[in-house]
Amino acid sequence: MNLSQERKEKISKEVDNIVIRFSGDSGDGMQLTGMQFTDTAALFGNDLSTFPDYPSEIRAPIGTVAGVSGFQVNIGSAEIYTPGDNYDVIIAMNAAALKVDLPRLKKGGIIVANLQGFDKKNLLLAKYPEGVNPLEDNSLENYIVHKVDITKHTKECLADSGLGIKDIERSKNMFVLGLLFWMFDKPLDSTIRFIKEKFAKKPAIADANIKTLNAGWNYGDNTEIFTTQYKVAPAKLPPGTYRNISGNHATAIGLLAASEKSGLPLFLGSYPITPATDILHDLAKYKANNVKTFQAEDEIAAVCSAIGASYTGNLAVTTTSGPGLALKTEALGLATMLELPLVVVNVQRGGPSTGLPTKTEQADLLMAMHGRHGESPLPVLAASSPSDCFETIYEACRIAVEHMTPVIFLSDGYIANGSEPWRFPTDDQLREIDVKFLKEPNGDNGEVFPYRRNEFLVRPWIKPGTKGLEHRIGGLEKENKTGNVSYDALNHEIMTRLRSEKINNIQYFIPDAKPDSGEEIAAIAVLGWGSTYGAIKTAVKELLQEGFSVAHIHLRYIHPFPKNLGELLLGYDKVLIPEMNMGQLLQLIKAEYLIPATGLSKVQGLPFTTNEIREKIIELLKA
Repeated sequence: MNLSQERKEKISKEVDNIVIRFSGDSGDGMQLTGMQFTDTAALFGNDLSTFPDYPSEIRAPIGTVAGVSGFQVNIGSAEIYTPGDNYDVIIAMNAAALKVDLPRLKKGGIIVANLQGFDKKNLLLAKYPEGVNPLEDNSLENYIVHKVDITKHTKECLADSGLGIKDIERSKNMFVLGLLFWMFDKPLDSTIRFIKEKFAKKPAIADANIKTLNAGWNYGDNTEIFTTQYKVAPAKLPPGTYRNISGNHATAIGLLAASEKSGLPLFLGSYPITPATDILHDLAKYKANNVKTFQAEDEIAAVCSAIGASYTGNLAVTTTSGPGLALKTEALGLATMLELPLVVVNVQRGGPSTGLPTKTEQADLLMAMHGRHGESPLPVLAASSPSDCFETIYEACRIAVEHMTPVIFLSDGYIANGSEPWRFPTDDQLREIDVKFLKEPNGDNGEVFPYRRNEFLVRPWIKPGTKGLEHRIGGLEKENKTGNVSYDALNHEIMTRLRSEKINNIQYFIPDAKPDSGEEIAAIAVLGWGSTYGAIKTAVKELLQEGFSVAHIHLRYIHPFPKNLGELLLGYDKVLIPEMNMGQLLQLIKAEYLIPATGLSKVQGLPFTTNEIREKIIELLKA
C-alpha cells in the first residue's frame, strides 16, 4: 500500500469536547504551545476554558516533579465552563510530566510521549524506581500511547538551519503544536502569523519555528502510528464578535472602557507582582488613549500615587496580589478617610506571606472586608471568570466614582491567567458612569462644604485648583460638612456612621441576587463567589438534568450583599458554600443572616473540580 492510500484510511472522529494537557519542563514552552492551540481553537469557534499551571521559579529544577509546567485546555462544541476534571490527551515531554499527570488521564486516553524525555537520566530525576520505564513495562496498557522522538525529529528538521543546538531544541514545542493541529484538524495559519510577528527581527528563528510546525503536522499526516483525527465542531454561541481573552487582559480592557465611558483619564500606579503584573503590561500599551501607567518603587508608593491621581480627577487604579494588598492597607485607610474614588485590583494567590506565587487561592476575602484599622468599610466585588473580569472591573469603577469610595476588586490566579471566548459588548450595553465635579461653592452663603453629602451620603468631588473651592485634605478626622480637622468625640461617631451608611446604600444601586441555575426554592442552594463559578455551574447543571432539587447562586457583590440575599437564601433547605479558603464567605453569611450554611474548603493552590462539588451536593442531599 503506498503512502497516499495509507492517508486515505485515516479515521475522522467527531467529539463534543476534548481536554488536553501540555506538560513538561519550564523550558519546554508548554505555556506558549497551549496558548497557541487555544487561540486557534477560539478562532475556529470552539468554546473553551484553560488552566495554566506552572511552578514559581523562572527555571524550576529540570526533569523533576517539582519543575513540571502544565497547560490544560478544554475545547468543545457546546458551552464550556471549566478546563475539565480529567484529561483525554497528555503531551508528556518528560518522565516527570507523565508521573504528575497520569492519575487524571481518562482510561483509554491518549499519551504522546517525547522519547528523549524518558532516558535513564530523566527517569532518575522523576524518581522512578531503578530499571522502571513506564513506556516499556506495560503499565500504560489501558491507554493509547504514542512514543515519538520529538527532540530527534526537531533536530533532523533543522539540521541545515545554521542554528545552534539550544535554538534548535527550543523549537521542539512547535513540532508538538503542529502534531496537535493535525490530530484535532486545526489550521496552522494563525500560529504562522504569530511566529512571523514575534520573530520579525529574527527571520532565521521564525523560519525554523515555521518549518518545525509544518514538520509536526506532516508527521501526524504521514506516519502510521497516528490514524485518527478528532474534530470538535464550532460551538453555537450567541451571535456577536468574539475573541479569546484572559482574566488579566479583560481587566485591563474593562478599565479602558470605564475610562472612555466616564470621560476620565486613566491612571494606574502599580508595583509588579505575580499574578497581577500583566495588567500593568497591557495598560502600558495605551498611552494614545490617555492612559498613564506608573511602575512605582514599592506597593505603598503605587497606591499613594493612585490616591494622588484620584485627587486630581483621574480614574485611579492600583493593582496587586495578597502580599501587596497587606502593604497598601494604611493608604487604603487614607483613601477611605478622604472619600476619594480608587479601584484596588487584588489578583489573589496562595498565602500567607509569599506563599504560592503561581498558585490560586481565594483567601483574601476577609482581608478585603476588614483589613484596615478603624471602622473603614469598603465595597468588595469579585469576578467569576476570565471574561467576567471585564464587567466586574467596569462595575467597580462605576461604584468608586459615583459613590466616592475606594473599591476592592477580587480576581485570582486561576481566572487571571485562564482564558475563554469573550463577546465584545457594544457601547449601548455598557452602563453609564455618572461623573460630577463640584465647580462652584455649595453653601447657602457661598461657603465650600467638601463633605456636604447628597441624599445617598456621597460627598462632592473637587478638583484641586478650582477657583473658590479651596479646602483641607488629609488623613485626620474631618469635621462634618466643612472637612476641617476635628477631634470632637461626637463628630467622629457621626462621620464614622455616615461613611458606613454610604457604603450600605450601594445595595440600592446593584442588582438583586437570583439563581444562576435552578429555581428560587429548592432542597439545596450552592452559593459561590469568584472563580468557583465554572465548577459549581457544571455540577449543578448536571444534577438538574438528573432531576435533583438544586440551585446555584453566584455573588459578584460581596460588600454590601445584594439587599434580597438573605430572603433568597431562606428559600432553600440547605446552603453549600464552596471556597478556595477555610470558609471566609461562610463566616460572613452566617454572621449576616444566621443561616446554618455548610462550607466546602479547598486550599491546595488548585481550583475545584466539578466532581468534588457534585459529590458534596449529593452527600448533603442524602444526609
